[in-house]
Amino acid sequence: MGFFLSSLHFSARCVSKPPPMTTENLNPFAMAQAQLDEAAAILGLDKATHAMLREPMREIRVHFPVKMDNGSVRVFQGFRVQYNDARGPTKGGIRFHPEETIDTVRALAAWMTWKTAVVNIPLGGGKGGVICNPKELSTSEIEEQDVPAPDVYMTPQIMAWMMDEYSTMMGHNEPGVITGKPVPLGGSLGRADATARGGVITIREAAKVLNFNAPEATYAIQGFGNAGQHAARLMRELLGARRLLAVSDSRGGIYNADGLDWQAVLAHKEETGSVVSCPGAQAITNEALLELPVQILIPSALENVITGANAPRVQAKVIAELANGPSTPEADVTLRKKGVFTIPDFLCNAGGVTVSYFEMVQNQTNDYWEESDVVARLDRKMTQSFHDVYRVREAQKTSMSTAAYLVAVQRVAEAMKLRGWV
Repeated sequence: MGFFLSSLHFSARCVSKPPPMTTENLNPFAMAQAQLDEAAAILGLDKATHAMLREPMREIRVHFPVKMDNGSVRVFQGFRVQYNDARGPTKGGIRFHPEETIDTVRALAAWMTWKTAVVNIPLGGGKGGVICNPKELSTSEIEEQDVPAPDVYMTPQIMAWMMDEYSTMMGHNEPGVITGKPVPLGGSLGRADATARGGVITIREAAKVLNFNAPEATYAIQGFGNAGQHAARLMRELLGARRLLAVSDSRGGIYNADGLDWQAVLAHKEETGSVVSCPGAQAITNEALLELPVQILIPSALENVITGANAPRVQAKVIAELANGPSTPEADVTLRKKGVFTIPDFLCNAGGVTVSYFEMVQNQTNDYWEESDVVARLDRKMTQSFHDVYRVREAQKTSMSTAAYLVAVQRVAEAMKLRGWV
């Protein structure tokens, strides 16, 4: 084991360009590159800077054995990508997913690079993934995996195991090497709902600049996992938004034109494992949920759910991308023409990495903050970042998505030039 730790020392390599992206072949890394290309053209980046930003600086692909509970040995495949560290050490979690791919990890590492830059924290972007289904693994089998930070199917317990393993290797306690840890082991208060809280803060600021009444706004959440559940609660607590019309998870969705009680929905999911068949609601598909006539749509699941095919039928006025890469570039063009105000993923969901950075700061200074301090600092950071992007949107007469790229890419390119890389 230890391969994700050792990835800090692997050498750079050239990364081949992925195949052309089509509606039928939605390559996530091709999406990330297309988004960068648009920003680079507007910024007038020189060819060397643009070329360097199009590819990961380093990546590793490994196969490693894990002894299963029945005594057999199973070989898993894993990836780690460090996209760009011009602004600081690469930060990014690792995912356990049965359909993980290297291009998904590359794309997520790129988006993490832009995410840390757009909220102006001194980190770069990275990501990792293991092809496995954690639902089929026992606790002891999962503990065999070395992981640096939480993402899909990850828990604070796994972060604690990783921190302990690294500390053992180093011969002394190193809590700052891993974020998303349990609070008793150096984790930060306020981390559990940070991603959703950051997203809801950006929705709050969008309501101000667009001049709509957030408490009366109708909204739907596609993906009722950790982020989606917290978003439902915080929409009510922070914004007073009462009109949650639909939610969904991987098994399906539910809808009520008069509004859903998020607490009742959560209780039903905890009891049954899904929101499906929740009393007092009718069934709806994930696809239909995306096309509901709501004011705010919050996609909180996986990538590529809004495409060129269904974007013309999306009726939401505001899309808050709590998931990574929920809209394809083709969809972005259609949504922009329709006048949809999209809060892009790497701005909307940056609350998680921001509080992870706060956790690193607390570990390094040995000064641990009250939850109210974490929440206040996150609010200031997300509010400032939203308006940094919004000002560029207004100045350039462009979309929030493009404006966010302009802010982030400019910051990373500037750091590369100051270091003398280009």
